[in-house]
Amino acid sequence: MAPSRVIHNTEGVAWLKEQRFSESHAVITSMPDVSEMNLSFEAWREWFSDTAQLICERVAPKGVALFFQTDVKRDGRWVDKAYLVQRGAERAGSFQLFHKVVCRAPPGMTTFGRPAWAHLLAFSRELTVEPGEATADVLPQLGEMPWARAMGVEACEVAVTFVKGKPKATVVVDPFCGLGTVLAVANRHGLDAIGVELSRKRAEKAQTLEVRPTKGRARE
Repeated sequence: MAPSRVIHNTEGVAWLKEQRFSESHAVITSMPDVSEMNLSFEAWREWFSDTAQLICERVAPKGVALFFQTDVKRDGRWVDKAYLVQRGAERAGSFQLFHKVVCRAPPGMTTFGRPAWAHLLAFSRELTVEPGEATADVLPQLGEMPWARAMGVEACEVAVTFVKGKPKATVVVDPFCGLGTVLAVANRHGLDAIGVELSRKRAEKAQTLEVRPTKGRARE
């Protein structure tokens, strides 16, 4: 039987507040940047950490929550989203399982406005990762992106492979799924997927997005 994909066209935080995930569910998501929300910068910072806390609280004690986040610059100063996620996760009683750096541009390249890296962070309240289970801390490339704010296909591959292997998740949840890159990769790995997207147009596309294997191109 082919894996399922269910998309909810609604607001992600409101939907999350009504959920309580089992150990078979893992959350993999990328939360919205301040530029995508009708909030002041300080209000967005609090929203960001509060939402990370909510996600970590909703996964089961031995479940996992993974966040893919790219820092932004404001008034010439970096905003470290990994710190904002960590702050929320700690309030939920979750511990960091890993923090990987995903290269968005080749080493040595100068970028402006957005960094040449992104964060991939994993948290759980009770699950642990032993030293012998460690994988690479630096991912050399992001992979193809179906849209400008997508989590790259290769980063998705790493995240989905982890939740499929360590906590043995059978369902991947993305409460801010965009066009559904995470969901498409999860389905390709045989996992069921649940996405939440406020934009009706993006939600419709997320229902049918497909991705090719690692280092291939994503397509709609």
